[in-house]
Amino acid sequence: MRPYYLFSVLFCLLPFLLMGQYQNVLIGNQFFPEEPSIMINPYNTDQMIAAANINLYYYSNDGGETWTQGVLSSPYGVWGDPCIIVDTAGHFYFFHLSNPPGGNWIDRIVCQKTTDGGQTWNDGSYMGLNGTKAQDKEWGIVDPANNYIYVTWTQFDNYGSSNPLDSSIIRFSRSTDGGESWSDAVRINQVAGDCIDSDNTVEGAVPALGPNGEVYTSWAGPLGLVFTKSLDQGVTWPEENTFVAEIPGGWNYAIPGIYRANGLPITCCDLSGGPYHGRIYINWSDQRNGLDDTDVWLVKSDDGGATWSDIIRVNDDPAGKQQFFTWMDIDQTTGCLYVVFYDRRNYTNNLTDVYLAVSEDGGETFENFIISESPFNPTSSVFFGDYTNISAHNGIIRPIWTRLEGGNLSIWTALIDSTSVGILPGQQVPALLTLEQNYPNPVQTYTFLPYKIHKPSTVTLKVYDVYGREIATVVQDKFHLPGKYIERFDAASNHLAPGFYYFSLTCGEQILKRKMIVE
Repeated sequence: MRPYYLFSVLFCLLPFLLMGQYQNVLIGNQFFPEEPSIMINPYNTDQMIAAANINLYYYSNDGGETWTQGVLSSPYGVWGDPCIIVDTAGHFYFFHLSNPPGGNWIDRIVCQKTTDGGQTWNDGSYMGLNGTKAQDKEWGIVDPANNYIYVTWTQFDNYGSSNPLDSSIIRFSRSTDGGESWSDAVRINQVAGDCIDSDNTVEGAVPALGPNGEVYTSWAGPLGLVFTKSLDQGVTWPEENTFVAEIPGGWNYAIPGIYRANGLPITCCDLSGGPYHGRIYINWSDQRNGLDDTDVWLVKSDDGGATWSDIIRVNDDPAGKQQFFTWMDIDQTTGCLYVVFYDRRNYTNNLTDVYLAVSEDGGETFENFIISESPFNPTSSVFFGDYTNISAHNGIIRPIWTRLEGGNLSIWTALIDSTSVGILPGQQVPALLTLEQNYPNPVQTYTFLPYKIHKPSTVTLKVYDVYGREIATVVQDKFHLPGKYIERFDAASNHLAPGFYYFSLTCGEQILKRKMIVE
């Protein structure tokens, strides 16, 4: 294990060890928000965007301390299931369902884009339109190597139908032009589900990016937990899918006080360059231990999804309490794994806290921490949404959740910043450097190379070709005080031919590298 990685993973647990409580910030409480999504801009971690049902967006430019609210509109309609992602240029995307005035309810997946940090949004583009069939439960990711966008979702022949002739399938589409247009949607699952929107419906496809540009995803349905992958950036998919694990009791279950609950899976892959680089994780919840004992689970694969580990219990409380609505993210600068969920371990009634589980050993073990300042008491008469969400980058962790109080819904985050706390006595210091992905990427004429210095250091920043030959020196033995730095690199003036390159930041024995592509 490289020394710099050992230092950096100490950041995973420091905020939880040093603080018993985290500042909770109200993001919004107007128009009954629920089912939230949040994303940190990895190229400027002060900039974040959140969203909530049915058509609400929020943006922050101070790390989540304050938020500005807006209402999204589109000629295709806005009908919930919000998903926020960000590309290599720092442009955010809001994916959602449709309700077009001249079409059919949820007949397509809509993508709207902002280039000014959430202040304004375009009318959007769409994918998956297929007659009167319903397109539901979408999620998207960006490949930082080429800025491609990948989206997976569920198609219903007839939403809610119990007719055995109606079925549900998992579909995929991609954009190679920043969301302007989308490829024809393709089916990627082998065994179809029903259309009831319950245990035997195929749902929960959340894509993840692999270390060599693979596209991974998993979902739940009549076979339990199922996985598939594309090795060519989503162009082709295998005919057969891989069984991962059973989901005893199914993914659709009952939680007292919750209008509707599910344990649908989340898929992530470690791209940090650390000891677990390339490891795939799937996180979900189920009631295999009883109706009064919902638990959060994890499996992992180190061979590209061909085989999977035994299941690992994420919540670390004694048996017999409810943990539900889980979501997971990986800090790709450290490999730290973060899982957020609702938790009732501290009560005998329906009072509910929000917990964060943290793993610094590749998902082998988890430490659990309460992150909500106070419990809330949901009621089954109020729809609570279908998920929570979390975003983590470079020691900045922002979970997001819904709470109900006094009959009013609101969405919240907690300010959890491992880079803002001190080091415990006797511990090693954290990494001296953090190297972030260049942007834009791919590079046409020029790009920016961002990095952070955690203590006074002298650094060198260079660009290499795929054979390790030095192409250019951007910074040579320059002394830096702690802070964030951004260097401009002109690919055109350095006569870089199209292809793959690496930029490397060094300080003493610490060497950090990232790949970039030149068009």
